[in-house]
Amino acid sequence: MATIFSPSALLSSSSSATAKPPPPPPPTKPHLTIPPSKPAVSLATTIAASALAATILASSPSSLAADSSSTAYKLYYGTAASAANYGGYGGNSDKKASAEYTYDVPEGWKEKLVSKIQKGTNGTDSEFYNPKKKAEKEYLTFLGGFPRLAPKEVILNNLALSDVDLQDLIATADNVTSDEVKDDKGQVYYVYEIDGVSGHSLISVTCAKNKLYAHFVNAPTPDWKRDQETLRHIHQSFKTVG
Repeated sequence: MATIFSPSALLSSSSSATAKPPPPPPPTKPHLTIPPSKPAVSLATTIAASALAATILASSPSSLAADSSSTAYKLYYGTAASAANYGGYGGNSDKKASAEYTYDVPEGWKEKLVSKIQKGTNGTDSEFYNPKKKAEKEYLTFLGGFPRLAPKEVILNNLALSDVDLQDLIATADNVTSDEVKDDKGQVYYVYEIDGVSGHSLISVTCAKNKLYAHFVNAPTPDWKRDQETLRHIHQSFKTVG
């Protein structure tokens, strides 16, 4: 028996075979994440932050090295008077007019009264010290009858003979250096630096007017590490007058 196909069945079968698949959906745009906006910084917050920074800077530890550029100084005039004319015993009251040497003294340092005995035995003429750290000091000694400088090593040894502290510092020193420098007038200065276990010393020596002048700047090691800029300044400020 022949099979009878209806037209509608043929049409439906043909349509199913030739029908195109539906087009893909249009691509969706990627979702953008917008970061939250930063809160506005108020003027009050900025001022508070600046004030805090200023407070931190102002309260920095005192162990930081002192800056010599921020230290005030006064100029000391030394007369190198003899023991008989020293300490108001017939001496010239106008130190500036009769000065034989000068050096800078940091503001706040105190002058130590030098006795006539000190002056007569080791030639100490003037001395200043830091009242907050009394071992931090500068002083000057002088001796007559020296028309010129001897060799550097001889000078240092002679200075130590009359200064027990200097002897001890040299004996325990990690390093001792010496140099010879001239000022703008051609005057020769011997410069010594002694780095000891317990302390540090800077010494400047020169001859003028038939006298030998020795300027000392001493400090214990902890004070030296903190204040060396100031101490080097006062060491370099020493010079004779005339």
